[in-house]
Amino acid sequence: MTGAESRRPDDDERRFTVVLRVGPPESVLALGGELDHDTAGPLREALANAVAARPERIVVDCAELAFCDSTGLNALLHTRLDAQQVGARLELAALRPPVTRLFEITGADAVFTIYPTLDEALAP
Repeated sequence: MTGAESRRPDDDERRFTVVLRVGPPESVLALGGELDHDTAGPLREALANAVAARPERIVVDCAELAFCDSTGLNALLHTRLDAQQVGARLELAALRPPVTRLFEITGADAVFTIYPTLDEALAP
């Protein structure tokens, strides 16, 4: 191959992962891989569990999230409303450029508090 090689992400980079850490005063969800229609189920389940724990805040760490489509965005928007109903806030941290773009073009960046890093989101 001449010129720039095009590299396809391997399965580990594409595979969607979600890890929920519940604890006062916030719950943290760490997302990784590609979030789309086919992988949104585990996100919805983790978000529901985070809301059920009734923390003050739910922080979604997107540092390892390579892609998010409208399905993932809608899950976050719906959960934001569910969180508000139990007195919690849903906030985002460390959005990568492709995910940032989705939030910007849809206007969703105006309804979420978004931090540059997870450390900044969790700072007192």
